[in-house]
Amino acid sequence: MLGNRELFGRLATAAMLPGLERIVAGWGPDLVVRDPCEYASAVIGHREHIAMAQVAIGLADVEWGSIEVASAALEVHRSGLTDEVRLTPYVTRFPASLDSSPFPDTRRYRETPGHPMPLPDWWDGSTAPLLYVSFGTVLGHMSMAATAYRVALAAVGELDARVLLTVGRRFDLDQLDAIPHNVHVEPWVNQPDVLAEADVVVCHGGSGTTFGALAAGVPLVIAPMFADQFANGAKVAASGAGVTLGSGAAGGRRRPLSWADGSPLAQAIETVRRDRSYRLAAHQIATEMASAPTIDELLMDLLAQ
Repeated sequence: MLGNRELFGRLATAAMLPGLERIVAGWGPDLVVRDPCEYASAVIGHREHIAMAQVAIGLADVEWGSIEVASAALEVHRSGLTDEVRLTPYVTRFPASLDSSPFPDTRRYRETPGHPMPLPDWWDGSTAPLLYVSFGTVLGHMSMAATAYRVALAAVGELDARVLLTVGRRFDLDQLDAIPHNVHVEPWVNQPDVLAEADVVVCHGGSGTTFGALAAGVPLVIAPMFADQFANGAKVAASGAGVTLGSGAAGGRRRPLSWADGSPLAQAIETVRRDRSYRLAAHQIATEMASAPTIDELLMDLLAQ
């Protein structure tokens, strides 16, 4: 909360305002599309009566609450700015079945990824089910990263599966123990390429991986660790499209993956892989997401209005 109010709401807004004012004055945009936690463009756009839209980075309830936290900093710039931001069209790729939105003007879109490329044969011709394990790119910068990856490797090492683990470009692979024979580790792989072949995705519940997997109809095993991952994991578990470890943030802001999670993680993977109901639920969500207009169509509609 402090970060959203002081860092994003007050400090970042004040620092960005002069530069954005010059850009808007010189360019004269017809539409400003902004990140929900970037408020300088909202200050200028609403003041200059420019059409605005905010693009979701997480669940709508979470982002609605973030605006409330930042409200004191926003109202310094103009009384009523908080309500103006909330009335701005809210653009999201998250499906209504998982993300009922308090924003009165919510508009949903679908992504249109290119054609996925086949993965290299990192498993010497094996045709075992493919597990994609990714804890995003932020975890690699954190002190809990090495233990999380070691626990994940131990959980999947004995499974009858091909495993692709991505760790981000900043994580030192020397921190890992011996890598099991069925696991291949890469810093980064194009996500649509993996999701086109994956049977199960194992992640911490970050929005990018979670909703990317659902858009591809791939069921999930989620081990939330911080931020919005607990809320995302709860939504996925309630939908039947996956299993989420734990029931909350354990009374704090973080829940590092520990060795006690190894056996439950392996069991959850096997449950999701063997029970077809999880894949069917993921496919149902994928169909819902695919029915939304493309982002190009949505933007053209916003410009027309």
